[in-house]
Amino acid sequence: MKSVEENVVMAMDGSDKELFPFLPYILQDLWKMGSDPEVITKLIGKHFTKNDHLEVLDLGCGKGAVSIEVAHKLGCNCHGIDAIPEFISYAQKKALEYNVEHLCKFETGDIREIIKELKLYDVIILGSIGPIFGDYFTTLSSLLKCLNDSGMFMIDDGYIEDNSDYIHPLICKKHEVMQQIDLAGMKLIEEVIIKSDHIKESDVFIYDNIKKRCIELINKHPEKKYLFENYIKKQEEENDVLENKVICSTMAIKRKREEWRV
Repeated sequence: MKSVEENVVMAMDGSDKELFPFLPYILQDLWKMGSDPEVITKLIGKHFTKNDHLEVLDLGCGKGAVSIEVAHKLGCNCHGIDAIPEFISYAQKKALEYNVEHLCKFETGDIREIIKELKLYDVIILGSIGPIFGDYFTTLSSLLKCLNDSGMFMIDDGYIEDNSDYIHPLICKKHEVMQQIDLAGMKLIEEVIIKSDHIKESDVFIYDNIKKRCIELINKHPEKKYLFENYIKKQEEENDVLENKVICSTMAIKRKREEWRV
């Protein structure tokens, strides 16, 4: 099993776990780093008639942007978990800023371990955190015990179109994703495709800030120049994948045996 540091770096599109302690510095200018909080908030609001008091689990919550938006707009109780302490401290400050500190609980830890003690959430969010649990089947199967019978998963991720010749070691074709969801006893309720222009706009902002901070770190730590230059290159490669080779979407998923009630 990969270490938590390896998984976090991979989720941040890196390849070297030595980058882990530098991530707070590199990502200091970014709050919304992955999933679109507005898309997830709208989906939750659409599929639950009573939003207040819903229990929401945000795995790999980063700096809390999604949880805070969901709590602020819908009045949900949100529990965010992330492995980077600085991210959690930032999330707690933002919760105070948005006056939702009474609705948001943020904690630092390895989500693979913490989920063993969790249960009865109405919504579980996996927002752009990568293959921390393995494939879709393993991820959904591992988390089902944490979800209420009528609960919903929200997965923000990318897949390769079935007619594409592109191959990626960590990204599946769409039919493979659907098969794994079905095998886990789940079904896709709704999917929101993220528009390419929105992805490009976000990528430019994120890349510019990451590159700026990596260059600063190269000046501070010239002996680690290779590490930061490689991360810049990985960001360029990832942006090309997101913008040109895969479909980025947010998927709402629930148990097959439950009839969906709006």
